[in-house]
Amino acid sequence: MQTARLFSSILTLAFWLSPALAVGTLPPLGADLQQTSVSGLSSGGYMAGQFHAAHSKYVMGAAIIGAGPYACARSGVANSTSVFAVALAANLVQAETGCMKATLSRIADVLDGKRLASFAADLATREEIDPLQGLSRSKVYVFSGKDDTIVDSKVMATVRDFYAAASVPSEQISFNSDKEGGHAFLSETWGNACASNKPPFVDHCDYDQAGAILSFVYGALSPKGKADATSFISFDQSNFAGAEANLAAEGVAYIPKACRQNHGCKVHVVFHGCLQSKNEVGDAVTHETGFADWAEVNNIIVLFPQAAPSTLNPQTCWDWWGYTGLSYYTRSAPQIKAVDAMIGALAKSPQ
Repeated sequence: MQTARLFSSILTLAFWLSPALAVGTLPPLGADLQQTSVSGLSSGGYMAGQFHAAHSKYVMGAAIIGAGPYACARSGVANSTSVFAVALAANLVQAETGCMKATLSRIADVLDGKRLASFAADLATREEIDPLQGLSRSKVYVFSGKDDTIVDSKVMATVRDFYAAASVPSEQISFNSDKEGGHAFLSETWGNACASNKPPFVDHCDYDQAGAILSFVYGALSPKGKADATSFISFDQSNFAGAEANLAAEGVAYIPKACRQNHGCKVHVVFHGCLQSKNEVGDAVTHETGFADWAEVNNIIVLFPQAAPSTLNPQTCWDWWGYTGLSYYTRSAPQIKAVDAMIGALAKSPQ
């Protein structure tokens, strides 16, 4: 009987200590802050662009898939009213009709990359985001699947125009709108049919999108490896934000063993899309997109922060229209502050 109890205790301890199962904190790993990059699909693509602009002093690259340009949903009404509900409603209308289907852009100057870059420059002058010089040093990957029925390719072209107006050289921008693929992360090995536009929003195509993104941002990489299941960890996101950030209780990170032993690893942040959080699609984004496979052999820590649903955000989107506050695209935005703090935790030196 004592032996059985001891064995049970050992199993319980192993469960809680297992890095693949335990919910803990992000460890201080001495990651290289200046080698941080971001990517995202749909609302996650918007968040990737917002985070990039807000922290371009240290974010060296961004990949925006099936999403539009920086601050696209910011409406004129939001700029002229002090009533939050009115401003939010106006932003949401503009988001859906001007920044997804491009309907509103036919009657209003919504999709104007030069105008949005000028707005970002004004924010930088007011020190609400980093100076735009940081963007000019970046690598930017912009992708619109030719079968995407949710976000128009015209919207995606404005992302390219925004970065060009922000003085990103053309050779540092990869824009692709002619490859087969729906509104999804594209994988060579797993997912829906390639032209799908439905959950889990990972499409099985003849294209390794994770590899394309990481190699464009970081340059030549070692050949893709195989992720180790024990290198995925869950961590408590409440350590980085309060309820106003609208984050799930837990986030996920992939930490290669080499990055536990050596300082200086890169950090890549992957923002899921709407209806694509771990709570909704399980491991589809964290395990099946291929980011962890590339990270394993290239000293890259992959951070998968997780949004949560709410009354104002029933589809678990990242905030790109203002539901957490109308400064959602600045450094002071709750979600941007939270993810910045997560990256900062990984960059701290171990004691």
